[in-house]
Amino acid sequence: MGKASRTKVDATRREKIAAQRAAERRAEQRRRILIASGSIIVVIAVVVAFIVIKANNKPSTSSSNGPTGSALASVVSKVTSVPASTLDEIGKGSFTGKIPPINGGTPLTSGGKPEMLYMGAEYCPYCAAERWSMIVALSRFGTFSGLSTIHSSTTDTPANIPTWTFHGSSYTSTYLTFTPVEMQTNVLDKSTGNYPVLETPTAAQQALLTKYDAPPYVASADAGAIPFIYFGGKYLSVGATYDPTVLNGKNWDQIASALSDPNSAIAKAIGGSANHITAAICKMTGNQPASACTATIQSLEKSL
Repeated sequence: MGKASRTKVDATRREKIAAQRAAERRAEQRRRILIASGSIIVVIAVVVAFIVIKANNKPSTSSSNGPTGSALASVVSKVTSVPASTLDEIGKGSFTGKIPPINGGTPLTSGGKPEMLYMGAEYCPYCAAERWSMIVALSRFGTFSGLSTIHSSTTDTPANIPTWTFHGSSYTSTYLTFTPVEMQTNVLDKSTGNYPVLETPTAAQQALLTKYDAPPYVASADAGAIPFIYFGGKYLSVGATYDPTVLNGKNWDQIASALSDPNSAIAKAIGGSANHITAAICKMTGNQPASACTATIQSLEKSL
């Protein structure tokens, strides 16, 4: 073979080797790209899974299996329109609480009207009981909107009391201002062992709680207890004013329907408490309106 022929063969061989190596390099690059892409996909999948798990483990703001739609409207109507004659027949009922006067109490007004401050929490079973009475009483002076149902904590004692939340609701009245503060939810955050914060009291509200939810206004063992109700600087109520277990095993409609029967245990409990709350409010409003501050209510004012 001549020199020219060998040179041509060597050149052809080198070209084949170069082409083969180039192909190998491209294959290696594709392999690396696939590996990198796969790693990115895995990372994305892990991140998405983590976000989903965190979202599912995040405690909800509230929990309720109560009525909705027209059923809820029916229950609200029954609770907010208990006849004055029924409440007068109930009178003291099975009220077991205390609403004592506050001598030299810090005046509390809003919009030129006396203010009733409620501080509680959605998990609290005693707040659960008291909300029924507050709604019945306050509906004699004004109108609620946006009420929704919840139940108290399933792990507290007594547990799972059907009730309402004032969170997200509003109240209008020409006679007084009602200011509710639902401080915590009813769903326990297992990661912290606490109920998440729902509404934060103002500095002034917290100051009232600190000052009046303590001795000598309440027993040392009850200091800081809720529900805490401050009637414009004139009266004070701490804790439930009837036994909340009367509501055990009942649903919202059963409780609301029982309010029309003055002889039922539920009506005596909720109605009796509502009448005493009404008496305290009447002392704030100068016994106005007359439709709320009846002779029966004014007789209860003397026992406050």
